Amino acid sequence: MKQAIFSNWNFIRFLRLAIGIAILVQAVIARDFLFAIMGLIFTLMPVFNIGCCGSQGCYVPVDKEPAQTKEIIYEEVV
Repeated sequence: MKQAIFSNWNFIRFLRLAIGIAILVQAVIARDFLFAIMGLIFTLMPVFNIGCCGSQGCYVPVDKEPAQTKEIIYEEVV
């Protein structure tokens, strides 16, 4: 858990953290509970380095066999 929090920090992760904190601050200023929950979620996502899809949720497996391509023959129409 410590390794997930303290490693692999880059510009985008800091940007996501700043946006989450900004949402959280605006929620406190507006006294909006639901907005605060959303701000907390957007703040915790970069802290724990998780995304919407989870761990490799958007991964698409690579085909092991090459796709069979069929030669297309064009006929000229005059």
